[in-house]
Amino acid sequence: MMKKMSIPTSKISLVLFLCQIISALDVPLDSKLLEDLSQPPTITQQSPKDYIVDPRENIVIQCEAKGKPPPSFSWTRNGTHFDIDKDAQVTMKPNSGTLVINIMNGGKAEAYEGVYQCTARNERGAAISNNIVIRPSRSPLWTKEKLEPNHVREGDSLVLHCRPPVGLPPPIIFWMDNAFQRLPQSERVSQGLNGDLYFSNVQPEDTREDYICYARFNHTQTIQQKQPISVKVLSTKPVTERQPVLLTPTGSTSTKVELRGNVLLLECIAAGLPTPVIRWIKEGGELPANRTFFENFKKTLKIIDVSEADSGNYKCIARNTLGSVHHVISVTVKAAPYWITAPRNLVLSPGEDGTLICRANGNPKPSISWLANGVPIAIAPEDPSRKVDGDTIIFSHVQERSSAVYQCNASNEYGYLLANAFVNVLAEPPRILTPANKLYQVIADSPALLDCAYFGSPKPEIEWFKGVKGSILRGNEYVFHDNGTLEIPVAQKNSAGTYTCVARNELGKIQNEVQLEVKDPTMIIKQPEYKVIQRYGQVSFECIIKHDSTLLPTVTWLKDNDELPDDERFLVGKDNLTIMNVTDKDDGTYTCIVNTTLDSVSASAVLTVVAAPPTPAIIYARPNPPFDLELTGQLERSIDLSWIPGDENNSPITSFVIEYEDALHEPGVWHYQTEVPGTQTTVQLKLSPYVNYSFRVIAVNKIGRSQPSEPSEQYLTKSASPDENPANVQGIGSEPDNLVITWEPLKGFQSNGPGLQYKVSWRQKDVDDEWTSVIVANVSKYIVSGTPTFVPYEVKVQALNDLGYAPEPSEVIGHSGEDLPMVAPGNVQVHVINSTLAKVHWDPVPLKSVRGHLQGYKIYYWKVQSLSRRSRRHVEKKILTFRGNKTFGMLPGLEPYSSYKLNVRVVNGKGEGPASPDKAFKTPEGVPSSPSFLKITNPTLDSLTLEWGSPTHPNGVLTSYTLKFQPINNTHELGPLIEIRIPANESSLILKNLNYSTRYKFYFNAQTSVGSGSQITEEAVTIMDEVQPLYPRIRNVTTAAAETYANISWEYEGPDHANFYVEYGVAGSKEDWKKEIVNGSRSFFVLKGLTPGTAYKVRVGAEGLSGFRSAEDVFETGPAMASRQVDIATQGWFIGLMCAVALLILILLIVCFIRRNKGGKYPVKEKEDAHADPEIQPMKEDDGTFGEYSDAEDHKPLKKGSRTPSDRTVKKEDSDDSLVDYGEGVNGQFNEDGSFIGQYSGKKEKEPAEGNESSEAPSPVNAMNSFV
Repeated sequence: MMKKMSIPTSKISLVLFLCQIISALDVPLDSKLLEDLSQPPTITQQSPKDYIVDPRENIVIQCEAKGKPPPSFSWTRNGTHFDIDKDAQVTMKPNSGTLVINIMNGGKAEAYEGVYQCTARNERGAAISNNIVIRPSRSPLWTKEKLEPNHVREGDSLVLHCRPPVGLPPPIIFWMDNAFQRLPQSERVSQGLNGDLYFSNVQPEDTREDYICYARFNHTQTIQQKQPISVKVLSTKPVTERQPVLLTPTGSTSTKVELRGNVLLLECIAAGLPTPVIRWIKEGGELPANRTFFENFKKTLKIIDVSEADSGNYKCIARNTLGSVHHVISVTVKAAPYWITAPRNLVLSPGEDGTLICRANGNPKPSISWLANGVPIAIAPEDPSRKVDGDTIIFSHVQERSSAVYQCNASNEYGYLLANAFVNVLAEPPRILTPANKLYQVIADSPALLDCAYFGSPKPEIEWFKGVKGSILRGNEYVFHDNGTLEIPVAQKNSAGTYTCVARNELGKIQNEVQLEVKDPTMIIKQPEYKVIQRYGQVSFECIIKHDSTLLPTVTWLKDNDELPDDERFLVGKDNLTIMNVTDKDDGTYTCIVNTTLDSVSASAVLTVVAAPPTPAIIYARPNPPFDLELTGQLERSIDLSWIPGDENNSPITSFVIEYEDALHEPGVWHYQTEVPGTQTTVQLKLSPYVNYSFRVIAVNKIGRSQPSEPSEQYLTKSASPDENPANVQGIGSEPDNLVITWEPLKGFQSNGPGLQYKVSWRQKDVDDEWTSVIVANVSKYIVSGTPTFVPYEVKVQALNDLGYAPEPSEVIGHSGEDLPMVAPGNVQVHVINSTLAKVHWDPVPLKSVRGHLQGYKIYYWKVQSLSRRSRRHVEKKILTFRGNKTFGMLPGLEPYSSYKLNVRVVNGKGEGPASPDKAFKTPEGVPSSPSFLKITNPTLDSLTLEWGSPTHPNGVLTSYTLKFQPINNTHELGPLIEIRIPANESSLILKNLNYSTRYKFYFNAQTSVGSGSQITEEAVTIMDEVQPLYPRIRNVTTAAAETYANISWEYEGPDHANFYVEYGVAGSKEDWKKEIVNGSRSFFVLKGLTPGTAYKVRVGAEGLSGFRSAEDVFETGPAMASRQVDIATQGWFIGLMCAVALLILILLIVCFIRRNKGGKYPVKEKEDAHADPEIQPMKEDDGTFGEYSDAEDHKPLKKGSRTPSDRTVKKEDSDDSLVDYGEGVNGQFNEDGSFIGQYSGKKEKEPAEGNESSEAPSPVNAMNSFV
């Protein structure tokens, strides 16, 4: 083995080898050598085995080869000779075997499909390429199919099939919507490997009509689109949770075969609710580290560069809270053939022996076959020196005629390998490739390696001599390497001199001389020593060296094997390192390293820092100001300033700041000039002309800055012409016929002299005009009048003073003033995309007519009327701006089923141009909003009456209503759901054949031809033959809305003393509900401070009773009006009247109670007197009831409120003066102070019968109702 040289040498031009085989020649890759050697062909470049071409472009089939002499090329197609001369569309590149098939000039790519093979041949053999299969890429269109809408229940699984057309190569699949936005994917929704879109469970937000599968064919750069798929999610309550079920793969087991070296992809996608989580394991083993990746939210297991060891069973487990399911995939890794030992080129001398070895592996085991010059070896011309032994060819006693190219083919069912290897028999005299008189330099007592790169056939023998006439070198002091290198293990001074290398074989002899120089080693004769130093002291390490006089040494110091700190305290001298003001962090090991081009030496020493002995406390302060400032070396543009530093005050001065004053332009103002290190006390300062300078110096240490020094003497520099021109020159017109030229004026000291002025020049760009110039005073603006509108100008501003002009200024481009655009956009077209979105197209206006910088286009659009209501409304124009030279824009947020108009205007910096003619368009129908209200009245034993209002926003022509209802038992479980379709012109319905004393829940929505709108819900109870205790509930929420307020009323059934609250918010908004507390137990409330013309949602709730709430109601405030109606409820006379009525009721109630307590004659009392039944019990003392005649029903109104008839509704068109707007109950209650807080009823109860026919005591409530 050749030893690695320890010394740098010049680059050796040939150390690389063409081939290395046992008992064979090594041919160095020397360009001049290879030009003279004969060589069989070698394929250097070829097209891939499976070559898919673009059918629109020329087909290029590559085949490049080298050889000496240069090879000729031929082709076969589908196993037969391919005569390219007979096909005008096919040409072969010069000096190459590459075919070019001309498709772009009339050729058909399909006509050239087939299997091609190239042969490169010269007098020493023939090499062949792989079988190159040519196939044109295909990107077929999607087959037309009728796609039915997918209706799926919420929570169910869904698979949207893509089924892309079969292309070559297969397309890349992705899903997008109509707006070309990728559909979001998650653990719940994801795309499978086959391109299908899987939903583990669907949610309402999955409803859409534009699920579109796209197939991208990269080879032809085309994208094919499948027809949109519609998905409608049907909401069901409650949604049933389900345990996982695998959507793909199906069954419990499956198999997968993958080839070695490929990427293994395994997939499991599961359905279930909640969404299942996927986990992967390998049975009986671990997933391979560093090659395993999880994709598609862990639904896909990816293992790269698979091998036979990756075979086995892989289990995917899908799990959610209800259970799990698993699938086992049995993976088998097969292998196309791969090389163990590929045959290598063999270069032999006549009479030598050699072997070609071809060993490959695969699964299944590949078969090996040999060819000679492209012909199966069994039928190739015989060669007595050749013997085939399976995967080996043995050559014995070869001759020059044995030269040939051999092909080894290893194949199994998954592929094949083809390798060319030539046998080249050469007879060449020796050649030495090492440059003559090459110089080698080494250090004494180190090894020396002298090269003698050679070539010859037969292999030459190498001999070395020292000196021109010296004897042959032999003995243990030398090592002779097989590549011709001479090694001197320990070179001494006397080893220097001339060495001669001689190469000889039976065909000749050649020699070459090289030079060796032996240098003295580099040494450190005085090394750094261990030091102990007190903190804040000074230490020095020495490093004195001795070296060969012909070598240039470099000395480097390290601290703890790293660079020295970037600190000015470290001073590196020629032979030493000094550290000033030592601190604790300087503790460590210091190393001196000496390098030359041939060797390196180093030495180290340790520094230990110890604490200094106690010293008196040191007072640190800012330095004293410098003094004795002196100006010397006065020149026109520079001067030298020197000073004497003041006292440091125990903190070293780190820097000096120099400031100057310009007594000519800014007297009394000091400016920063420069800053120099604290060790410097003189500086050369650059000066400007026409400035009366004086200078001062400020010292800086770690504590702070000193006071400024006394100013130096003044120095006035001579005047000169300006050095610079104004900055930020601009030309912008303020009016259509002017050009305003502005600039930043020069500062005083930049003027360089008296009489500062500006030369302003301009000319119209792209017109052969002369410059127009004017000289102005020291201002910053000049206005050029009478310019054409918005034309480009070249502008420049040059400074000048009494001594001359500044250098020629650079030109800037400006524009004269803009004017409003003259032309409106034409050909305005509107494409309605859906019920709320439209796309507007227009032709751009000519740029000349813009008359300014084009900023964009504005679309003015407004709603003319709703097609469902046919009523015009206040026109509110909306504006959308599109920046730049766009020719289309999208109008979002349109209202369905409405008539709109729009126009388009171009915009420049001056403003808007004329509007295009108004373009009318209509939006199609959409789904309606929820019905405005749903009331349930007139409960009987087996029927209920439903009343409703049409949707506030029908968004089209209503086709019908849908009513769904189901019973609710005492545990709030829902019964079977019943659905009824109702014509659109109906506004009420009587439901019959219901169960008595049963609570029902109702779901009600409206439909247009587009679909169903949002639903409104309500609950109601059928009655039984006697009144049963009521479940607490709030129903029949109604609103009467004005411009800025709304009266909210409701009906309440349940225990007394409920505390109500009203929640409201803007309809359709996601903001939190606003909450208002209702004072007392009233069943009405006034919402104030509302926004006119706004739709609101409202609901009523009760606190302290399990937190139940009413259904939502939607209302819209009236539009803003010039004047408002007076709210009668806030008028003083009305309040007074109500107080009087309340007082009369109170007096009546007191009279009734007095009569009852005195035992007045009641119908029951008369019966007791007539029938003296001894079993009749006396009146109870605790509650004042009449024994068994005291029916619980008599007193229910006092405890739980009177049961209000469910048909007491108040329409919005009722008079504002009606008290019914504030509530509909009939039960009245009193505060402790006797004030009345009950509800006013606008309806009388049925009068009780006269005489003894009535058995009902006149309760206070009945008395109140009778009074009303």
